[in-house]
Amino acid sequence: MSGAAQARVGADDAPPEPAEDCPLCPRLVEFRQDNAAKHPDWFNGAVPSFGGEDARLLIVGLAPGLQGANRTGVPFMGDFAGDLLYPTLMKFGLARGEHTPEQPHALELVDCMISNAVRCVPPANKPTTAEIKECRRFLEARSARLPNLRMILALGRIAHDSVVRTLGLKLKEAPFGHGAVHEVAGLTLVDSYHCSRYNTNTGVLTTEMFEAVIGDIAGRLRTG
Repeated sequence: MSGAAQARVGADDAPPEPAEDCPLCPRLVEFRQDNAAKHPDWFNGAVPSFGGEDARLLIVGLAPGLQGANRTGVPFMGDFAGDLLYPTLMKFGLARGEHTPEQPHALELVDCMISNAVRCVPPANKPTTAEIKECRRFLEARSARLPNLRMILALGRIAHDSVVRTLGLKLKEAPFGHGAVHEVAGLTLVDSYHCSRYNTNTGVLTTEMFEAVIGDIAGRLRTG
């Protein structure tokens, strides 16, 4: 990570990952506990980032899905969005192994890490502004602990906005747009519409559109 970027995101006194039973957001804690009572065999905690700390690419989503990452404990694993994300990463050499939510770690990420702007599952998949801000400390610290970080892929506007604020910029300095590429704070920030069921079902995001973004990122990483 460049010195400029390190200075922007350097939350060196904060942990890069929250405790599994993170207490910071009361509404999310209550929702986690309710789900733990209903599904005691699920993960039901603050979902940690997935991937190695030698990653040059950080992929940032919104938050864990109730029956996906909140169940498996791995970002996007078991979510509908993961059914598009992980095969696409495998297609372009950014993941290998087998994509199966029943065995989340049968899949290995290559040169990338996946995290979320909010680490705990929110009711109705909608975190509040205060919850997003509260959880940003972990995105800042996580970014600062990736010494080889060169690129960030933001999946959706909320993730984009959180990343931009993490980098110490104003939103108008790097406006969100599908396929947009921003050179910010010594890093390359790439945007995509979120690979959610809603976006793919409505045609807001097609497989071809998503593959074009991931393919471009893979190409940039190959050429340094």
